Amino acid sequence: MKRVVVTGMGVVTPIGIGVSAFWNSILQNRVGIDVIQNFDTTDYKAKLSAEVKDFNVKDYLEPKAAKRMDRFSQFAAVAAKEAMEDSGIDVKEEDSYRLGVSIGSGVGSLMGIEREYDKLLAKGPGKIHPLTAPLILGNMAAANVAMMYGFQGKCIDVVTACATGTNSIGEAFRSIQHGEADVILAGGVDSSVSRFGVASFQALTALTTSEDPLCASIPFDKRRNGFVTGEGAGVLVLEELEHAKKRGAHIYAEIGGYGATCDANHVTTPLEDGSAAARAMTMAMEDAGVSPEQVDYINAHGTSTVYNDMYETRAIKRAFGKSAYDVHINSTKSMIGHMFAGGGAVELITCIQSIMESYIHPTVGLMEDDPECDLDYTKGEGIHVPVNIAISNSLGFGGHNATVLVKKYMD
Repeated sequence: MKRVVVTGMGVVTPIGIGVSAFWNSILQNRVGIDVIQNFDTTDYKAKLSAEVKDFNVKDYLEPKAAKRMDRFSQFAAVAAKEAMEDSGIDVKEEDSYRLGVSIGSGVGSLMGIEREYDKLLAKGPGKIHPLTAPLILGNMAAANVAMMYGFQGKCIDVVTACATGTNSIGEAFRSIQHGEADVILAGGVDSSVSRFGVASFQALTALTTSEDPLCASIPFDKRRNGFVTGEGAGVLVLEELEHAKKRGAHIYAEIGGYGATCDANHVTTPLEDGSAAARAMTMAMEDAGVSPEQVDYINAHGTSTVYNDMYETRAIKRAFGKSAYDVHINSTKSMIGHMFAGGGAVELITCIQSIMESYIHPTVGLMEDDPECDLDYTKGEGIHVPVNIAISNSLGFGGHNATVLVKKYMD
């Protein structure tokens, strides 16, 4: 098997655009949750979201190209642009068929669908935007990124709800491991803080009704009562090790293992015993040749819903045994909300930053312990400790479970 490393990273998040701005916000425990700005919430019980602030696409992309993308695709393109510039890859020196894209979106453009559907009802079918179809399709984030750089290898849009970003990275990892590509831009993106999107999750009673941004997304806290919708993108440059070394690339970390399973149980509720999610973690550790005792840090899915946090805790206990009480855990969603497909990718980037900076951020807002969630969720303040091996978990509606293990690069 070929070894796979990370040589570039890019993000668009509710607490910063660009990895440096994002990480500085992480260090400040900044919460990116506020009153929904995208639409009038008068008739909604859910009032809060984690929206990307001060995003002017013209600051990042050529205006003509940006016009042919809806918001979610723009996020992916901006994150990919940062990751590519960070990696220093000269596309002209590469075989374009050895360069791929694996950027998934869970829902595509709900905002675009709403916008054009409103036009359809008000003015008739002849008035919707002529590019409506390619603007709203979920695969267009990956397609637009491929077109930006002329990547002609594998270009896929994995769709596994909230596990999308993590599955996308895992499948890219496998492709490079098996020699299908030298470089793959991998990650996830979503932008669905829309009337219909929020109404849909509200109807499931999945969203918090808190109106206090600091007490809304509080994973593992006994006061939690639902997640906060978010938006954004995370993209990583995954590269075959020898290819990276040959061009003198800076290597951030190594992808060590990947596990994916399905609860095959319920459309929204995870398995109560956490067995399938545990198996994904175990598979990732076995893939990397790592024992539970060697894992320093888990970036949990940690959505702040009652059942997700409880069942993920049970999954960690099942996968890690006695070591479950020794491993450091947190949830980045306490600051960025639930970015859906973008979440897993940004959370893996958080793991990589933690490895490089020897720092694990707190689960912000966690104050009241839940007896059912009795592990170390990094309550209060962040901790400065060596992080050599970390795993990122993502769990999606439909029972999708995905885990990626990342470790400090050692030549």
